[in-house]
Amino acid sequence: MRDLGASGAIATTHLSRNEDITVTLSQKAFSLLQYPLPQHALSRLTGKFGQCDHPWVKNTLINAFIKRFNVDMSQALEPDPTAYSTFNDFFTRALRADARPLGDGVLSPADGTLSQFGRLTTAGMLVQAKGHTFSAQTLLGGDKRLADEFLNGSFATVYLSPSDYHRVHMPVTGTLREMIYVPGRLFSVNQATANHVPGLFARNERLVCIFDTEHGPMAMVLVGAMIVAAIETVWSGQVTPLSGHPQRMRFGQPIVLEKGAEMGRFKLGSTVVMCFANPIMFGNHALGTKIQMGQSLATATP
Repeated sequence: MRDLGASGAIATTHLSRNEDITVTLSQKAFSLLQYPLPQHALSRLTGKFGQCDHPWVKNTLINAFIKRFNVDMSQALEPDPTAYSTFNDFFTRALRADARPLGDGVLSPADGTLSQFGRLTTAGMLVQAKGHTFSAQTLLGGDKRLADEFLNGSFATVYLSPSDYHRVHMPVTGTLREMIYVPGRLFSVNQATANHVPGLFARNERLVCIFDTEHGPMAMVLVGAMIVAAIETVWSGQVTPLSGHPQRMRFGQPIVLEKGAEMGRFKLGSTVVMCFANPIMFGNHALGTKIQMGQSLATATP
């Protein structure tokens, strides 16, 4: 019986290794196939479908999406799928006021998966996935002086899947200092791509929003992705897509957003990378944990 048990264990181990190899190869193939694709053209085409207000087209898309991703419309402020004028309006739908109660400390800015979090290194590097890092300087648009503000600080990355609520909210109260549009590619930002595309979040099109908070400077980076038609902010409306050159924008009047207030939204799934100049103490979260907007994520250090 011992021999049979041992043989069974060995067979199971071999099967597990084979499955791991298959998954790795599949993820790598998925990532490599994205390089030659016309990423921006596909995303803009998706955007046109998303903005179509023909009743049959938009209702067909919305109902298919709800069925495919098992969307819970009972949490929506408008639970009737046919009431939305376009697919994009449905996708960026508001939730009921009581759907996302606000916790204490630093909040999760969005519904999604907590894919990475921790401290920036002394060299200003963030973890993307196992074996992959990228620099804060590249992420923030190449400004070394700005990136130096975040040395030895903390970061967290939240991946929004297609089924998640797609409005992004403030983790703490902040005053907008500047906004930087950084052009780039539009790779998918799911875990498979994060595992195999180096510097993914620092090479995709993104919107960098720098806030001054009571806990020090904070960067909210809204990262675009394939078939993400646009990124919007509450102070500027739709910002992407812009030209192929970085653009910095400052505003004449102070823009103050309270903790938990909406600051932007994605038209289809993507990722938010938060950087804090001062270290924060993350709660007992495991990598890959599903989190919700307003959930307590960390505690700011004094």
